[in-house]
Amino acid sequence: MVVRTPDRPQAGVIRVTVPLGERAYDVLVGAGARDELAALLPTTAKRAAIVTQEPVGVKVDTGREQSVFMVPDGEEAKSIPVVEELCRAFAGFGLTRADVVVGVGGGVVTDLAGFAASVYLRGVAVAHVATTLLAQVDAAIGGKTGVNLPEGKNLVGSFWQPAAVVCDTETLASLPPRQLASGRGEMAKYEFLGVPGLGSLPMEEAVAACVACKVEVVGADERETSGRRALLNYGHTLAHALETAGHYDILHGEAVAIGLVFAARLAHRMELIGEERVQAHEQVVSSFDLGYELPAGSRAEELITLMGRDKKAVEGLTFVLDGPQGLSVRPGIDPDVVGQVLLEMGAR
Repeated sequence: MVVRTPDRPQAGVIRVTVPLGERAYDVLVGAGARDELAALLPTTAKRAAIVTQEPVGVKVDTGREQSVFMVPDGEEAKSIPVVEELCRAFAGFGLTRADVVVGVGGGVVTDLAGFAASVYLRGVAVAHVATTLLAQVDAAIGGKTGVNLPEGKNLVGSFWQPAAVVCDTETLASLPPRQLASGRGEMAKYEFLGVPGLGSLPMEEAVAACVACKVEVVGADERETSGRRALLNYGHTLAHALETAGHYDILHGEAVAIGLVFAARLAHRMELIGEERVQAHEQVVSSFDLGYELPAGSRAEELITLMGRDKKAVEGLTFVLDGPQGLSVRPGIDPDVVGQVLLEMGAR
């Protein structure tokens, strides 16, 4: 449920609570929301390690002694060597278990900061100030952290819930158009998770609606034990493979948009949905000003190999697919069928 906060000085700031019992935390959405950061951090924290990237350019006040630690730009920053560098820097700063790490940036930063916080001193608190649309609607929320290996995306990681998440929509104004479009690719996913009409909502309400959807799923299946949380990966199996194959030249949301249409076409090939449902996927992606063509030079065999390493795969190729009862996780998909759909979409 999305509840407008009655006692906040900033008009329009929306609070969404992640219902995890004693570990419950708030996600604040709206213009100027980052001004609330200091009040959201653990009271035990005397120091805050700010993890960010040079181009982010968003300053925060934690109300504590703080030091800024820059990580490299781009998806390649999500690596074990960068995590080691962060942890050594935390030690040099004197960060203790009582203190806090604050990630300020997009999905790369929140993944890195969250993972480093989860392993430094066997776990210190983390909070996120999400500055991109993609991070605000997805990456910063839910406690999944991770770094990449040459063999695939996010293959090393942890579940480490933040103490708080701040989605200040003012930060979206400075995003490059392509980065903003990438966030819309992740937002398009929520259209098929029960949040229709996002494109017609004001930005704050659209972000909050996506957050509320993810929060409800995370609260019900924090660690994907029932499979319900895996539904949040709709479109992501092919998306992650495209990112790895393209050495991250394609942005995450761009890849998700392609993955959504691919998943619909695969479901149609398996006679789970009709042609009109495939067209609905294409229309939603197009309505967010995104394409769904495979990148030039995509090789079906390589993509199938990479999809076989997907984190949710436990029995052959595994996809979240649409069907008569809605989305579900389907393992053991025939690689030949997957290959046929990829070839139809322009792979070689």
